[in-house]
Amino acid sequence: MADRHVLGLSGGKDSAALAIHMREKHPELDITYFFTDTGKELPETHEFLSKLEGFLNKPILRLNPGRDFDFWLRQFNYFLPSARTRWCTTELKLKPFRKWVTPWLDAGDTIYSYVAIRADEEHREGYTSNHENLKVVYPFRDDSIDKAGVMEILDGSGLGLPAYYEWRSRSGCTFCFFQRKIEWIELMRRHPEAFEEAKRYEKQAIENASPFMWLGKDTPLETLENPKRIQKIEEDFRKRKEKDLANRRINPLAPSEDHLINLDDLYLDDDESPCLVCHK
Repeated sequence: MADRHVLGLSGGKDSAALAIHMREKHPELDITYFFTDTGKELPETHEFLSKLEGFLNKPILRLNPGRDFDFWLRQFNYFLPSARTRWCTTELKLKPFRKWVTPWLDAGDTIYSYVAIRADEEHREGYTSNHENLKVVYPFRDDSIDKAGVMEILDGSGLGLPAYYEWRSRSGCTFCFFQRKIEWIELMRRHPEAFEEAKRYEKQAIENASPFMWLGKDTPLETLENPKRIQKIEEDFRKRKEKDLANRRINPLAPSEDHLINLDDLYLDDDESPCLVCHK
């Protein structure tokens, strides 16, 4: 029997910052870092993970679900995953993790799983363990590290943020249904092949009477290709950011307004997303 330490990476900023934090604060722990690859990740995600491997000076284990998204889509009769039915998270993230740790648990090992829920995320819950030897640990909460603290860790390491944060608020699959319309538009511009693949999945779903499309019930992705609709979405998004920025509380300790917040960073984090396994 042994103690094992594991830390799951989503390709997002919080889990990356936690890996850096644990390396610096707890070098005595032999932590296994892992990433569950759905096969539908953004190229920016893989680029960032490679940089993180270099910083950690340790490989990040890639867990392979064995059967990809296309297989499970057929099993679910082309029923697209949605916020209400997140079968993709179950089949491509949670089950591969359970399969990986089960032999250790069966051998009587104790597993400590470190999860990147921040101190300012009281509303979020992590992975719930049903096994007495699988211990879930929240170092950011224990060490009072919030969103600003995460940014400091990433900046201090020299890694910074994954490149997709230039246009996307979270990690996850290219066709993640938690994306905003503005993010779908940016996917269409930056990764047109991924956008076309998402459209093909949607058409298959419609042909098989799936009740959901990526944007909701009655809005196919092709509607985002209309230039007038693109302009309207971009204008609405900009207005919303400016309104929210104007309503934010000003930090009186900030040396100047230039240090308060960058308008383009306002939606860096989407706290409305409940899909913790993918997006942290």
